[in-house]
Amino acid sequence: MLMRKYIVGNWKMNGTSRDLPEIAAIADMAAHYPTVDSALCLPASLISRVTAQILDYPIGGQDCHGHVSGAHTGCISGEMLVDAGAKLTLVGHSERRSAQHESDADIRAKAIAAHKAGLKVIVCVGETLDERDAGRALDIVLGQLAQSLPDDMSGDWLSIAYEPVWAIGTGRIPDETDVSEMHGAIRSQLMARFGPTGAAIHILYGGSMNGENAAMLLAIPNVDGGLIGGASLGASKFEPIIAAAAKSCE
Repeated sequence: MLMRKYIVGNWKMNGTSRDLPEIAAIADMAAHYPTVDSALCLPASLISRVTAQILDYPIGGQDCHGHVSGAHTGCISGEMLVDAGAKLTLVGHSERRSAQHESDADIRAKAIAAHKAGLKVIVCVGETLDERDAGRALDIVLGQLAQSLPDDMSGDWLSIAYEPVWAIGTGRIPDETDVSEMHGAIRSQLMARFGPTGAAIHILYGGSMNGENAAMLLAIPNVDGGLIGGASLGASKFEPIIAAAAKSCE
């Protein structure tokens, strides 16, 4: 049986109350593709307002802290995200690994905390251009994977997003062979560590997927969906990706 595709939009630091109608339009559009699972990870300031209006479309956060509460100014906990209505969260996005200097241990703690709070979690991994050019892409990504994931994989709560850092927002993507090699290596490590559970974990591609390349990327083995940046900011750009995901499952 084919795995359902999972398409998740990451709005990053974009969105205010004036974008609520566009978010509603995305939710309405996604309902026309019932064979595809999709969601939006929004700024924390929007989550409660969106979930109060849209009851049947998954909304997520973009990060969560590794502790339930405490002296962590400016941070948000998993419990706070759940209280706001979130169903999922990203952790370990490359922009946080780089700009906020988050370690694999930090990301692992966040994943554990988010899961304990009742959230689904997308753990992000990926290499820089210098690391790829040095021939270290697989070592970097598989090392991040090994150190960032919790040991408890019981239940359907974890997804992985592979982000070639140099492809995010640039329009550049690795060739099909590189994507296939990386996703295959991630799958092999997941299965070696978690057994049959590892075969059912979604591995999303997160480097400049858009309406023009989505069909090609989603046809690659072990590409189970996408983590979408700029192309998720409007229904008109997001729909071709979800449509391609639906088509790939026919």
